[in-house]
Amino acid sequence: MGFFLFMLLILVLHAEAWPDLGQSKQSAQKCVRCCSPTGPPAAVPAPSSRMSNYPSWVMPRLQPTIDITILKGEKGESGEKGQSGVSGKEGIPGQRGYRGRKGQKGQIGLPGNSCKHVYEAFSVGRKKVLHSNDYFQDVTFDTEFVNLYKHFNMFTGRFSCYVAGVYFFNLNVHTWNFKETYLHLMRNDQEAAILYTQPSDRSIMQSQSLMLDLEEGDEVWVRMFKRERENAIYSEESDIYITFNGHLIKPADD
Repeated sequence: MGFFLFMLLILVLHAEAWPDLGQSKQSAQKCVRCCSPTGPPAAVPAPSSRMSNYPSWVMPRLQPTIDITILKGEKGESGEKGQSGVSGKEGIPGQRGYRGRKGQKGQIGLPGNSCKHVYEAFSVGRKKVLHSNDYFQDVTFDTEFVNLYKHFNMFTGRFSCYVAGVYFFNLNVHTWNFKETYLHLMRNDQEAAILYTQPSDRSIMQSQSLMLDLEEGDEVWVRMFKRERENAIYSEESDIYITFNGHLIKPADD
């Protein structure tokens, strides 16, 4: 009997410590109608004082993410090139840049042609007088001043061209009193220039010069031409009055 009273006391104390426990259980078991087909909705019971102590829980907002790469299509074909635009105005010149470094030494070049100089020259004279006997008469020379490579033939009185190019020639004679002086400076068989002096009571020195563009194998010489008058040139054994000179100015291959 004492044990039964002790257990009843414990149940009473337990009910006083949690007075809302019975109400919550009853509230949870009671069905509340929130709306009525003929009247306004019924009032929703207020939350218990125990539930009001906890903060309200907010549902998170969902934001969908779309992967753009799966929506990208294939690369299209290139379009036609458009027209060039109008050129802009010329800008202001910039400042001068820094001086660059010295470059490396280049490779040795190919050997060049050797600087070979070609010379051609002659200078001859005549000590004996000469009278024209035939219609045409070659003038020969008996004194050799300069004759490089012996290209001037002293026996025939002709210079033979072995190096093609431009040459300078000069002829000097002394006329004879009261006699005509008529000479041709010849290139092969053609007259290139004439040296002429009319008869006079005084003898004079007469000269003729010219340049000729010769080819290999050409010949240059002096010829006396006789007309109605006597033709002659003067000289002496002790002095030389008749000279013939020539030299190469520029080779054709230079």
